[in-house]
Amino acid sequence: MTTATSAGPAPPSRDPAWLARLFWIGAFFVVLWPLFVATEFKPWILVEQKNLEVTGQFLASFVPPAHGREFLWMVAKESWATVAMATVGMTLALVIAIPLTLLSARALSISALSGRMARGPFWLRQLVRWALIVLRSVPELVWALVFVRVVGLGPTAGVLAIALTYGGMLGKVYGEILESGDAHVTDTLLRNGSSRLQAFFYGLLPQNAAELTSYTVYRWECAIRSSVILGFVGAGGLGQQLDNSMKMFNGGEVLTMLAVFVALVALADRVSAGLRRALG
Repeated sequence: MTTATSAGPAPPSRDPAWLARLFWIGAFFVVLWPLFVATEFKPWILVEQKNLEVTGQFLASFVPPAHGREFLWMVAKESWATVAMATVGMTLALVIAIPLTLLSARALSISALSGRMARGPFWLRQLVRWALIVLRSVPELVWALVFVRVVGLGPTAGVLAIALTYGGMLGKVYGEILESGDAHVTDTLLRNGSSRLQAFFYGLLPQNAAELTSYTVYRWECAIRSSVILGFVGAGGLGQQLDNSMKMFNGGEVLTMLAVFVALVALADRVSAGLRRALG
């Protein structure tokens, strides 16, 4: 007994959506081209003969790397100052971010339980959110330039710059994390007469603690990178010594400090990854 089977339709020989994809790829490059023009992006300049000679001379000055005892001791001290600047700056950023987050989070609003937030709390939250926007919209490099004029050269300017910019960043993301989670427990606590702090510690914080901590550790890692950059404007740390060596065309010292900086960032990455795994 044989069973007749009807052959299905043959698969298309080409992608049926190729024309639409080609159109959107072309539209992407049409939109992107004015951006390349605006940035004067000319990568072929790098391979011009004159620039290749300058690059070769600059790289040749890196060898051999500086390894004097006094120099290495200075690099170790400045590396420690860089980590300290990032850590203290992050601590102050938390002091700024946590209260502003509690004030701006809609999930902790008692008046919003009825569906419409009262006018006073609404405008207070809007004001706090605008303050967070102002803090994070000004780059830490600009804050550092301001504070170098106010408090002088040194790590204090870097600490204050990281505190303000990262305070705004942390406050924004903390608020988004708290408001994106399940608010059922928090609403129940508020409806049964608990205070906002009680609702936060027993409702919002337990279910969002891992994500909040993970983001905080990540920002600490970013702060270490930023603290090196801030040194170029006089905020102390390893970056300031790197800037001095570059201005003196001392390639050996530059190479040594770059190697230490890479090791420092790699160590911070390992520490932050380990903390995230422990929290996960």
